Amino acid sequence: MTFMLKPKVRHPDLPKNALGLTRRDYEGANSTLCAGCGHDSITAAVIEACWANAVRPEDVVKLSGIGCSSKTTAYFVSGGHGFNSVHGRMPSVATGANAANRRLHYIGISGDGDTLSIGLGQFCHAIRRNLNLVYLIENNGVYGLTKGQFSASADLGTRAKKGEVNAQPPIDPVQLAITLGATFVARSFSGDKQQLVPLIQAALHHEGFALIDVLSPCVTFNDHEGSTKSYAYTREHYEEAVHADFVAHHGEIRVEYAAGEAVPVTLHDGSAVVLRKIDAAYDPTDRSAALARIQERAAAGEHLTGLLYIAPGQPEFHEVNATPDLPLNQIPYAKLNPGAVQLAKVLARYR
Repeated sequence: MTFMLKPKVRHPDLPKNALGLTRRDYEGANSTLCAGCGHDSITAAVIEACWANAVRPEDVVKLSGIGCSSKTTAYFVSGGHGFNSVHGRMPSVATGANAANRRLHYIGISGDGDTLSIGLGQFCHAIRRNLNLVYLIENNGVYGLTKGQFSASADLGTRAKKGEVNAQPPIDPVQLAITLGATFVARSFSGDKQQLVPLIQAALHHEGFALIDVLSPCVTFNDHEGSTKSYAYTREHYEEAVHADFVAHHGEIRVEYAAGEAVPVTLHDGSAVVLRKIDAAYDPTDRSAALARIQERAAAGEHLTGLLYIAPGQPEFHEVNATPDLPLNQIPYAKLNPGAVQLAKVLARYR
């Protein structure tokens, strides 16, 4: 559809990176997400990070599963490679692609449902293998494509659009990843570009699995039962001839706060989350201390943000599996095919 295409006109004075490319060269299609969605802010941060790191667009591989998050891979680095997999199975596709070509930059975009529900097992094994992958969770606590049910990351006691109270404790992907041995773990907020961009830049440089859990408010399902301006109330009091939704425009939520400070962030529905940025004294290489600090701040109702844990020097996927330096499609066929005699010897091991 032509209305989805962005104009080709570009200002001649746009700043360029080391490759001579502008930020526009790292953009994708126009977003079809709800106005004010935090996911679009994450997309903007990915664009900025790839541009600032001077990553060649053709060296980027974008992977996703199912959900609102899966759409965002279409909105950045249009010159890269992309694969939209089935629900929760993005890590498997990322593992296969990574094994075939270690020279590319792999960015996996997932949601809290895609990661912590149907894809939880895949997520755990990608961490266990220390796969070379920047794994971004666009975490909004709801299933946006299926009308806002609680996801596995919904906080205990939170209220749904129709007034239900969540009675199940959440899965914290940050604590889970650290427990499983992830070598790069961070959390941020979609509206904090100053923090999120450098985290993505660092993740792109990290050799191994890099998780960034990004709190990303859902503007559509933050309205609540009891409001006469809510979608539920309107539908109960009108006989609709054609089912159609109108999503009111909300401004993007942005915050700025210094290291060591805590700041309450008011969401579109009037509720709030409290973010606390780690200070200069925080040691991200101390695994036990990292878990203790995350749990301490969670007990105080705060989301600790920043680079929470990193374990440099750990053997990553290719080192463990002794994969070749060349991509598989560049290895001569004679080397890829060992011949009938060698294959027979391999098969004999399993008899």
